[in-house]
Amino acid sequence: MLSRLEEKTLNSRIIFEGRLIRVQLDEVELPDGNTSTRELVKHPGAVTVMAVTEENRMVFVRQYRKPLEKEILEIPAGKLEPGEDPEECARRELEEETGYKAKALKHVVSMYTSPGFADERLHLYEARGLAEGQFRPDSEEFVERVELTLEEAFERMAAGEICDAKTVTALYIWKNREIAGK
Repeated sequence: MLSRLEEKTLNSRIIFEGRLIRVQLDEVELPDGNTSTRELVKHPGAVTVMAVTEENRMVFVRQYRKPLEKEILEIPAGKLEPGEDPEECARRELEEETGYKAKALKHVVSMYTSPGFADERLHLYEARGLAEGQFRPDSEEFVERVELTLEEAFERMAAGEICDAKTVTALYIWKNREIAGK
C-alpha cells in the first residue's frame, strides 16, 4: 500500500555507471496519479570523522575538489567499500588521510547528504585519543593535514575555505559540545 505522498516507480533504467556513483532515471506515478521522471544518484555511502586532538584542535584535510575548482578544508571522509563496517571505514580513512589513529571512536549521527536526488548516507564519527599512525592517502588522493582551533575553523568557514555540509555540520556539533562543556 502506498502512503499518500509516495511515488510509485513505474520504470527504472541506469543511464550512467562509474567507479563512485550510478545514475538512474525513474519514471514515477505521483500521488495525484500523474507521472514524472526522477534522476537518481546511487552511492554506496561514506563515513566522515571529526577528530579532535588533546590540544582541542580539530583535524582537517586540505584538498582540491574538481567540482568546485578550488582547494577546501574538510574533515576526513571516505567511501564505504561493499560490506564494510562504517566504524572500521572511519578508522581507516582517519589514518590514511591524516596519519592519526584514534583510541576512541564514537558514532555521532548518520545523515543523507542530498535526499532530493541522491541516496548517499554519511556516517559521522567523533575521534578522540589521537596518536600518530601511518599517513597513506590513496594513490589518486593528494591531501594535507591541517589542525585548527574552534575559533580558527569558524574564521576559515567565514572566509569560504570550509564550505561543505559534512564539515560545517561537524563544526556546529563541536561548538555545541564546547558550549555544553562536553
